[in-house]
Amino acid sequence: MIIASSSAAAALDIEGLIFDLAFILILGGATTLLFKWLKQPVVLGYIVAGFLASPNFTYLPSVSNEANISFWAEIGIIVLLFSLGLEFSFRKLLNAGGSAVVTALLNILGMIGVGYLIGHGLGFTSINSIFLGCMISMASTTIIIKALNDLGLQHRRFAPLVFAVLIVEDLFAVVMMVVLSSIAINNTVAGGEMLMSVSKLVFFLLIWFVVGVFVLPSALNAARRYLNQETLLVVSMGLCLGMAIFSAYSGFSMALGAFVMGSILAGTSFAERIEHVVSPVKDLFGSVFFISVGMMVNPAVLVEYWGPILLISVAVVIGGSTFGTLGMLLTGQCLKVSVEAGLSLTQIGEFSFIIATLGMSLGVLNADLYPIIVAVSVLTTFTTPYFIRLGEPLYNFIERHLPQRLHYLIDRYSTGASTESETAVLWRTVLKRYIWRIMLYSAVLGSVVMISLRWVRPLFDQMFGGWGTVVCAAVTLAVMAPFLLALSYPASKRTERNRLVAANARFDAPLVIMTIFRLLIALGFIVYLLVNLFTIAIGLSLGIAIFLLIVVVFSKRLRRQMRNMETKFLNNLNERELRRSGRNNNLVSNIHLAFMQVGYACPFVGERLSHSQLRSKYGANIATIQRGNTVIPVPGPETRIFPGDILGVTGTEEDILRLLPLVEAQESDAPADTPRADDYKLTSIQLSETSPVVGKAVAQSGIRSDYKALLVSIGRGDGFITPEADTKLLPHDVLWLVGSPAKLASLK
Repeated sequence: MIIASSSAAAALDIEGLIFDLAFILILGGATTLLFKWLKQPVVLGYIVAGFLASPNFTYLPSVSNEANISFWAEIGIIVLLFSLGLEFSFRKLLNAGGSAVVTALLNILGMIGVGYLIGHGLGFTSINSIFLGCMISMASTTIIIKALNDLGLQHRRFAPLVFAVLIVEDLFAVVMMVVLSSIAINNTVAGGEMLMSVSKLVFFLLIWFVVGVFVLPSALNAARRYLNQETLLVVSMGLCLGMAIFSAYSGFSMALGAFVMGSILAGTSFAERIEHVVSPVKDLFGSVFFISVGMMVNPAVLVEYWGPILLISVAVVIGGSTFGTLGMLLTGQCLKVSVEAGLSLTQIGEFSFIIATLGMSLGVLNADLYPIIVAVSVLTTFTTPYFIRLGEPLYNFIERHLPQRLHYLIDRYSTGASTESETAVLWRTVLKRYIWRIMLYSAVLGSVVMISLRWVRPLFDQMFGGWGTVVCAAVTLAVMAPFLLALSYPASKRTERNRLVAANARFDAPLVIMTIFRLLIALGFIVYLLVNLFTIAIGLSLGIAIFLLIVVVFSKRLRRQMRNMETKFLNNLNERELRRSGRNNNLVSNIHLAFMQVGYACPFVGERLSHSQLRSKYGANIATIQRGNTVIPVPGPETRIFPGDILGVTGTEEDILRLLPLVEAQESDAPADTPRADDYKLTSIQLSETSPVVGKAVAQSGIRSDYKALLVSIGRGDGFITPEADTKLLPHDVLWLVGSPAKLASLK
């Protein structure tokens, strides 16, 4: 056993692995401290640390094996995307879906065109130009997440839209890989392969969305009493890595699987706790990823290809910001949000390397393109935080210089896109519900049919011999029955259909077409199953008969069962929101029990319950306060409210919805120049004869009101005096103050 362990350790090179990790973390810690002191984004410090740790910087030892860093960096990408999913639930993705899809599609197509033109201008072949366009069309999800978190802008209005665009771009990247492989191998696009890839991706997302929402919230709630911080971290990371592996097994990236699992967990009431316990893991491995990006910086390549690198970098910045802004404007976002979102999409990242690696493996990519793309990625990564900061100043500049007529047209278009007639809103709601019901139930039915034909039928043939096919058909149809019925019945309510028809008689025809389409899809699943189990004739005739039997005979029982399943699904999907609003937690009549977390900008922070006026002003009562792992039942009037407390609030739905934004308010929109705690220091100032406070009493000096400082002591001669309100300040006094040294400099 000892020999085996020693040989395994030698094969893995444990010492080298630990040495490399320790070396880059020490360098990362030193550079980030420096960048913090310089008040620069931390991600830039990681990139510098990566360059210092690479073989390209000869003045320091380099890592022993770059594969070790790639291993840690891959984990970093997975954890970063999982953390992003925790902040960005499926509900947010659906709400931002229209803007995200249009912006992502416009950005990708526009940048592919720009890259193709640049490639031809630099003398590349057509296939290399296409690859170049695809490589610069993908903004970096991980870089933007880190930059927005470092700058404290992740809660700003444009941030969720940017996150949605990035996720849609990652989904498009899967299709792009298939298209590029087809072009490289066949010199043409294989439509069948592309359609299969898209269908497989949609099926993967939908089936895991359905399974995850049905199973995970209920399982976590059942084990709630056992989920302390340690156990919750182990469970959540296990789910994250397990989903990442399954995603890779299904032919997609591990990062996509991690994001899907994070999004599923984001809808549960455990989302904040999971985000809290995972945060240190994300920070650790995320830093390694950004350090690995910095290790790709090669000064020799920068010198040799400085022209193409600079040209492509400028194209990425200008093209990404332009197409991103236009996409947001076209979908009805206001000018400020559009500009801020556009300037966030000014870099390329991990998918660019994946596409470059694909081209190299297929033997169609010029070897010179890879180091150029790496250099462009590092350069645009370095500039990303500065362009994100530039969003608001650039908007202010555009607003001042934009012609009044154009400004009016943009505002009118944005307002018009966000305001619709009541009938249009109702029609859009019905259509969205109709499409999602078809997609969800089709994914479930498709998975049932696939599992039945691939695994259940061979098993039943062994168990039941000649009757195996018949038993397989009966069992599969029994499992499919409730989902077939749910797919067959209307997704809209009778009152909604009556309103649509009454508003405009033309709405009757689409509703009829939608009904026929639903029935044909449901019938198609039955026929497809039976045709694959029996003959075409038997499948068609038996399929129609069974479909009619399900709809007519079992409709009431199955509809009741399906309604219960849908209710559970929707409750699990909205568990986090329902817990905050208490809508599904009625106590008596219209009184609900809701749980909401106190934000740092809550107006009641620090107040005693007796002074908060929650009952008199908002009609709400505090039933419990959870503070960390401690629960305060029925808190008394002297109990204070602190940030991070989870309040159990009783009240009507209207009262709770009115109180919710106040309790959960966050200081996310603080100006960039807002002072921080570490800006205030104990410092000394010696007054000259021209100091503005000389000759004034302490009370009239304005030190507290104008300079935001606290006068602690006055050094006068060889001693110190304790300042009083009427103490006069004299030339050559040494004032000891707590305040901002930069602001106090004018006191001299």
